[in-house]
Amino acid sequence: MNRILKPVTYVLAAVYFLVDAAFVTLARPISKWIANHLVLRRLRAWIRSLRPYPSLALFSVPVIILEPVKPIAAYLAATGQVVSSVVTLIVGELLKLVLVERLFSLTRDKLMKIPAFAWAYGKFRQAKEWLEATEAWRAIRSSGRAIRNYVAQMKTSGALLFRQS
Repeated sequence: MNRILKPVTYVLAAVYFLVDAAFVTLARPISKWIANHLVLRRLRAWIRSLRPYPSLALFSVPVIILEPVKPIAAYLAATGQVVSSVVTLIVGELLKLVLVERLFSLTRDKLMKIPAFAWAYGKFRQAKEWLEATEAWRAIRSSGRAIRNYVAQMKTSGALLFRQS
């Protein structure tokens, strides 16, 4: 039984990590847009004024509240509520990652002063670098770029056709 459970655990962990990695690519531009367009100076100043451990507590809030979105989405899918499942997963993950990205960018220096956090972040970066070095990741990124280029080309072609009419 243990021989079966171990590979299943690795597969589930990899899928879990891949979902987060895929959503991070969407969350970063949204987070940057929010940073550039929403001016919340007082809130930003308050967050930056926090010491390391209160920063960690604040950083943990969106993770604690929104991490259960994945199992909830899985339950919804298992009960046949596929659209609700997909919407729940997308909205919950994007919200979590955007909040985490913003909070991390505001508190990174203080969080790195906490030895356990710095260690865990280092391990996270190693895992992410390993994932991004895999052939599967490169193929997915290449496909994504090809799709974006195709859509951009179609927009340009459509704009040219529209102007000629």
